[in-house]
Amino acid sequence: MNFQLDEEQEAFRAVVRSFAAAEVEPKAEAWDRDHTFPVDTVRAMGELGLFGLVFPEAYGGSGAPFSTLCIAIEEIGRADQSLGITLSAGVGLGANPIYSFGTEEQRQRWLPDLVAGRALGAFGLTEPDGGSDAGATRTKAVFEERAGEWVIDGSKSFITNSGTPITSVVTVTARTGQGEISALVVPSGTAGLVVEPPYRKLGWHASDTHGLVLDGCRVPADHLLGEPGAGFRNFLTILDDGRVAISALAVGAAQACLDHSLDYARTRNAFGGPIGRYQAVSFALADLAVAVEAARLLTYKAAWLKEQGRPFGQAAAYAKLYSTEAAVDAARTATQVFGGYGFMDESPVARLYRDVKVLEIGEGTSEIQRLVIARGLDLPVSTN
Repeated sequence: MNFQLDEEQEAFRAVVRSFAAAEVEPKAEAWDRDHTFPVDTVRAMGELGLFGLVFPEAYGGSGAPFSTLCIAIEEIGRADQSLGITLSAGVGLGANPIYSFGTEEQRQRWLPDLVAGRALGAFGLTEPDGGSDAGATRTKAVFEERAGEWVIDGSKSFITNSGTPITSVVTVTARTGQGEISALVVPSGTAGLVVEPPYRKLGWHASDTHGLVLDGCRVPADHLLGEPGAGFRNFLTILDDGRVAISALAVGAAQACLDHSLDYARTRNAFGGPIGRYQAVSFALADLAVAVEAARLLTYKAAWLKEQGRPFGQAAAYAKLYSTEAAVDAARTATQVFGGYGFMDESPVARLYRDVKVLEIGEGTSEIQRLVIARGLDLPVSTN
């Protein structure tokens, strides 16, 4: 067993941490307060190569291991969860479906801008009445032979990166026949694609999230992504990657909670000395440090399994379940350590408290992860 990142990855982590400290962390509170999507910073992340890490050089990427992407998500998420999910979704849900299931012509058309961070892609799976039941897709796509076009009607909800000034494509799932769910690429600005006003969210205020309506939305025949009827199966595969990425984002949040709490426990004086000398504080932070380490190990084990070409769906569910729940616990602990200051909206731990809850929901809720894990244990699990 080798738990050590190689020298190149350690150097990369230092570069991303330096970027996050200089370009993200000082501005995160203002972005959160003003609900600002920081286009210039996202483009700077692209210039740093973060959106192209796992893609081949032929499309402008660097061909790095998946664990290197996890490092980037963890470090950006440590500074700001909104920018962390922008990166995670931009790579895993925007570009990856096109790379994994697209034709070479589709890859050449859309990947270079997505890989370079000049554009963002989105993933339209969840629907208003579907939630965790991703197979309950009601959006329909009918192919008109005469026009050579797909006509899409339906709606999607909670779609990240779907309405930014640099969003270029949204890949949506739709029913294309009896018992058949396919995927189609819909370029931004396509007639009939309506981007609804941004949601008012508990957290992730600097992340772009909208509902989408597809009203007679037409795309050419060559915008079908993958084989007809393969859309749902393909996107479940994409979700395994996404769960590891969300786990890395959760590790970043938990690490930030630990960092802020340690700094505060060492410098906040009460009753004649720093509060970190009390077991009520020190033991809580000791437990938090263990949780961060365990979450990181689960995350990078899942990433390693993927890199080795081995089955990693169960490991992804383990990592996503544990890390996201650990992040929520970490935010609660950090807020308690900060006391009244932690309840102030401008404090970093208050922002983390608001941001982390959604980690237990997106990319499959904690309940769905437990369902996946239980099935992997050969239990006769019911979805009821």
